[in-house]
Amino acid sequence: MSDGAAPKRYPNSAILLHWLVLLLVVAAYACILMRVNYERGSDIREGLKAWHFMLGLSVLGTTFLRAGLRAFVWKTPPITPPPPRLLHLLSIAAHLAIYVWLIAMPIAGWVLLSAEGDPIPFWGLTLPPLTGVNEAFADQIKELHELGGTFGYFLLGLHAAAALFHHYVMKDTTLARMLPRRGR
Repeated sequence: MSDGAAPKRYPNSAILLHWLVLLLVVAAYACILMRVNYERGSDIREGLKAWHFMLGLSVLGTTFLRAGLRAFVWKTPPITPPPPRLLHLLSIAAHLAIYVWLIAMPIAGWVLLSAEGDPIPFWGLTLPPLTGVNEAFADQIKELHELGGTFGYFLLGLHAAAALFHHYVMKDTTLARMLPRRGR
């Protein structure tokens, strides 16, 4: 902006990556939930698991890209009217928790596959294992990964509820800053 005014919304690239990460997360959840509808060892069940792995690792890569751009490139548009300080601090903590979760879950999945001695598929590539084969360790990571998946429902639900709270109760621009532009 030539007049030095702060932007009113995030750049299109930030908005695109935000919603892309959501789609990747939803797709990863869908694949792992749908797999139980198919017989163990069946091609479709194994395919859904492979898609879950690839989508999860795509979340990891996309999250690192987002975090880097957010830290060094994108300007954060101000919320108008500004929220109370406590709400702002809670928002920072929630966003940090989401980023940690978006990074920890795919890494836990990668470690799990590694510890099970399974290949780590990634869009036609096979990634290197992060650990040696260790079934006891794999069982521990599997429990943590599943617990993290359950936690994700609450974390992402809270994030969506907070955005709606800001929009409909606080009547500020929190949500509008991250929505795609409407037709002109």
